[in-house]
Amino acid sequence: MYELEFSPEARRQFSKLDKLIQDRIGFVLERIKVRPHHFVKRLRNSPYYRLRVGAYRLILDIRENQLIILIIELGHRRNIYKS
Repeated sequence: MYELEFSPEARRQFSKLDKLIQDRIGFVLERIKVRPHHFVKRLRNSPYYRLRVGAYRLILDIRENQLIILIIELGHRRNIYKS
């Protein structure tokens, strides 16, 4: 089973969300810990993946050799892909 880690930026973004949205994201993150590739999609021209949780998106890095899912960034779908 994979372990979850948040980047400092993702932790800050997560803490700003509504409690109901935090619970929903937490439930989905617990579910993907067993087989993450079944639930995520690779981003174009990027080594990262995205996970959909309603109108929110999580940008992830899956480290196979360490069994770690690193949450890099999260936010509403209208803002998350703008850099």
